[in-house]
Amino acid sequence: MVEVVEDEDVRAARLLDAQDKAVELFAQVERRQLIVPGVGERQASDAIRDLAAELFGVERHWHKRIVRAGANTLHPYRENPPDRVIGADDIVFCDFGPIFEQWEADFGRTYVLGDDPVKHRMADDLPTIWRAGREYFDAHPDITGEQLYAHAVRLAEDAGWEFGGPIAGHLVGQFPHETIAGDDIESYIAPGSDRPMRRVDRNGQQCHWILEIHLVDRAREIGAFYEELLDLPAR
Repeated sequence: MVEVVEDEDVRAARLLDAQDKAVELFAQVERRQLIVPGVGERQASDAIRDLAAELFGVERHWHKRIVRAGANTLHPYRENPPDRVIGADDIVFCDFGPIFEQWEADFGRTYVLGDDPVKHRMADDLPTIWRAGREYFDAHPDITGEQLYAHAVRLAEDAGWEFGGPIAGHLVGQFPHETIAGDDIESYIAPGSDRPMRRVDRNGQQCHWILEIHLVDRAREIGAFYEELLDLPAR
């Protein structure tokens, strides 16, 4: 049984520490050039898994590990497209949920191989749209999950993209975190999630959230993804 940490400052610090480690993990992914042409998505995922174990002793990931390239980047989380070899001009995204010392991170980043200006614009738009989503969350103390989802969709459309996911984020916490079963819509930033996001969970602890942005251009068969902690400031 995992010990529940009651102190909110400690909980926030642990979540931020887990995210800091995820940031370093993916900085090393870039330095070690694990996302390169000719490598299969599953092979790249396994290499990142092994790197997380090497650097931080990570033994578990709380959700399936995702590396998607090319047309596979159109698919949202729940789908499982066939394994694809990364191409020389691909856009590629990673979505990982490593567990660092019993605390969950959920981290998504996108990489562009080659010089395609549309792919680079899509990737460059991700952090801008993510920050605009956080600013909207910060400015609306009583915001609900469905309201933030609707705003994320508008932000994507205003930038010239389609929002690719049925959700724009979810709860996160100590492993195993508050159960987010498929039918528990209140655990998601999604249509139908009509409770204020700023609330406590069934244990009386503050809810913490991940904001995720999935942009797609179906005509060009490309997508891009970005996610990290929403309600705690990065250090």
